Amino acid sequence: MTTRGALAYPLYQHRLDNGLRVVVNPDHSAPVVAVNLWYDVGSRDEAAGATGLAHLFEHLMFQGSAHVGSGEHLAALQAVGGSVNATTWFDRTNYFEAVPTGALDLALWLEADRLGTLLDALTIENLNNQRDVVKEEKRQRYDNPPYGDVIEHLVGLGFPAGHPYGHPTIGSMADLDAASLEAVRDFFTTHYAPNNAVLTLVGDIDPGEGFAKAAKAFGHLPRREVPVRPVQTALPPHEGVPARVVTADVPADAVYATWRLPARDTRDFDCLDLALAVLGDGQASRLYRRLVRDDGIAEAAGASTMGLIGGNSFGFAFARALPGVAPTTLEEAIVAEIDAFCADGPTEDELDRAKAQFERAWLSELARFDSRADQFGCYATLLGDPALVNTRINEIAFIGVDEVIDTARSLLRSDQRAMLRYLRTATEVQA
Repeated sequence: MTTRGALAYPLYQHRLDNGLRVVVNPDHSAPVVAVNLWYDVGSRDEAAGATGLAHLFEHLMFQGSAHVGSGEHLAALQAVGGSVNATTWFDRTNYFEAVPTGALDLALWLEADRLGTLLDALTIENLNNQRDVVKEEKRQRYDNPPYGDVIEHLVGLGFPAGHPYGHPTIGSMADLDAASLEAVRDFFTTHYAPNNAVLTLVGDIDPGEGFAKAAKAFGHLPRREVPVRPVQTALPPHEGVPARVVTADVPADAVYATWRLPARDTRDFDCLDLALAVLGDGQASRLYRRLVRDDGIAEAAGASTMGLIGGNSFGFAFARALPGVAPTTLEEAIVAEIDAFCADGPTEDELDRAKAQFERAWLSELARFDSRADQFGCYATLLGDPALVNTRINEIAFIGVDEVIDTARSLLRSDQRAMLRYLRTATEVQA
């Protein structure tokens, strides 16, 4: 495949005395600055019986601080034309806004105030309020929609009980109900510190000015000792095809084959990401062509990876049955496609198409200030070096067919899968 060569986004880095890492990517093409704050805490840092706390803080961080009332963070930035949001994942929590250049000081002050003084405003009343908000989100996004709890079952199959990745980021209703004000305050004190964060500024800002503004807003906050995570030993591939059967009121039977994959910062993960793209990314993929177009047994089919940093990631292939098609028929077709791929690998054209899909998505991410800042924050926090964003396309471009075949034969065989069989309530459960 012909490569574009490395990207060349200019990057400047500085660490404040309190440990906050600041990354600046100047881009004066628009009078906007994206502010992105990554905290190195996610659901993998939650203790047994205390799941959902990382995501709960995504909500609590908008409930006010010593100098900002509940909801005022959002209102203040939206009033000047900014956009604001936050997300939680297994490996991190991030808070971000895109604001006109003139509102940058306001955005930084708001972020610093809630990092430094959130506990001053954390009461049992706003804890209960946001606990109820999160529980309703769980109902709407996970418990009630068809297939909404698939990720919960996939991580349950992929990781043993007690593993950091063995529960979904939303947590459980029981754990959310049990979260005390003291436990929530302890979680914040443990993980929310300037030396456990990366601040990224992308847009209409010069490096020196960005560092100075970051120091003015955050420099007075004290660093704190944060726990050192134990090294997570990689789990071996599945043996014996472990399975889970779920019955629910869903439109169609579905099957999911899932694999333990290497951590996202490895060459093997990149090879398997390309392999699963060939198998299941889009309507030109092998699974879609066979199960949906050619055999006419599925209404949808695909495959994807979930890249994680702590020892293992996971990947899956899925299909949803058309009326009258047995789930076993879907499973047999998926297995046949996996076996064929491991035997012969992708063609050059298939691999080039998967690389082109990656490149298009990657460049699309980097074209926007907000998502570019998010990628720099991601690579600084999880992989140690935001400059890897500039070389990422070539890392993928130089993976060859033989390397993909060898990795698939080692880690993506059909006998290394686990199975989730998601059946309609009226469907007879098949072993």
